[in-house]
Amino acid sequence: MEYKMIVLDLDGTLTNSRKEITPRTKQALMQAQAGGLHVVLASGRPTYGIMPLAEELELKRHGGFILAFNGGKIIDCTDNKVLFEQKLDERFVPLLYHAAKEAGMPILTYQGEGIAATDKANRYVQEEAFINKMPVVQYDDFLNQLVYPVDKCLIVGDPAPLHELELRLDKELEGKMEVYRSADYFIECVPLGIDKARSLSRLIAVLGIRKEEVIACGDGHNDLSMIRFAGLGVAMANAAKEIQAEADFVTLSNEEDGIAHVIDRFILPKGKG
Repeated sequence: MEYKMIVLDLDGTLTNSRKEITPRTKQALMQAQAGGLHVVLASGRPTYGIMPLAEELELKRHGGFILAFNGGKIIDCTDNKVLFEQKLDERFVPLLYHAAKEAGMPILTYQGEGIAATDKANRYVQEEAFINKMPVVQYDDFLNQLVYPVDKCLIVGDPAPLHELELRLDKELEGKMEVYRSADYFIECVPLGIDKARSLSRLIAVLGIRKEEVIACGDGHNDLSMIRFAGLGVAMANAAKEIQAEADFVTLSNEEDGIAHVIDRFILPKGKG
């Protein structure tokens, strides 16, 4: 199979623990793009938090794309045109806020180039700020301070109680909103019908690429949909065992240039680069 596109989760996949693309992985991606491969960055991050990596990989020059907010927004990096966007139904934000508050957990969203959070000092809120290189603003009156529309909300907390909240919200909001974890301590609350696979399906339809010609790489629960969808679904060695079990191929970890390993094995031997 000659693959035409590689779709990459960012945290725990493309980037290492310092949220950086290593030189070897960058070199492999640049070589693959020079051979005509489309690179797509697919993340729960907001657009602002993805853009520096898109610029580093020169996606504008090579015809790459961004799937931000777990696929809630698709951007063509060539001209920054928004190909698709679905905003969060604001009627459900109070429900999310009160559920998080009752569970003693912070909730956050994105306002402009900053993060709006109910607990600025919380370590998981700070982790989200570190990941995206975005400042955090304290919203003590969250529901009244929010400026709509918003693309998603994120509820953060310790893994065990957060998972219990995820299960409860998923049941309560079934048919209204998607609720799933992107990390053990993050619950993604996104519009109904939004996940990485569905947005990837929209994108390849526009480009005339078949799903069999797509490689999708990830490590998190929110990557499962695209790992299952793609012609070659790849899990990182640092992914949970249940995610690895769903993949067609398990590569090296994000600390061991796992993405470069995928490109070396499935892309560059085909005579590209």
